[in-house]
Formats: sequence, C-alpha cells, structure tokens
Amino acid sequence: MSVKVEFLGPINKESINLDVSSLMELSNELKKDKDLLKWLEISAISINDNMVKELTHPLNSGDKVCILPPVCGG
Repeated sequence: MSVKVEFLGPINKESINLDVSSLMELSNELKKDKDLLKWLEISAISINDNMVKELTHPLNSGDKVCILPPVCGG
C-alpha cells in the first residue's frame, strides 16, 4: 500500500512514496530522517486535503499526505 508524502513550504524536501498503513507508521518512518524531526513536531498533517490530528488515522493506497509547517504571512 503506497501513499505519497509531500513536504510543503520551508521543509524543502522532495515528495516520497512509502508503504505504510497508518499515520503512526508514517511518523515512525519519517522520524528516521534527522532533518525532519524538528518539522514533525510543529507541523500539521493533511490526508487528501483534509486536516487530521489523530496518529491512529488509517491510510489507504493512493492517499496523499501533506506535512504542513507553520507559516507567517501578511
């Protein structure tokens, strides 16, 4: 089951595809990248353009997960 993970804004990382079945499993995989650790702590998550908060949320093949860092604007 492959999901696409996009890193938006200043995270500055290319999109990746991972075989995971929940946000918890995805989180564990992403935490292996030391450069992402600070972003994972402060970023929001969306699945198929819907904001989610629970790491127990299931993922389906073809889902698009976006890591959304906080932004400032004016």
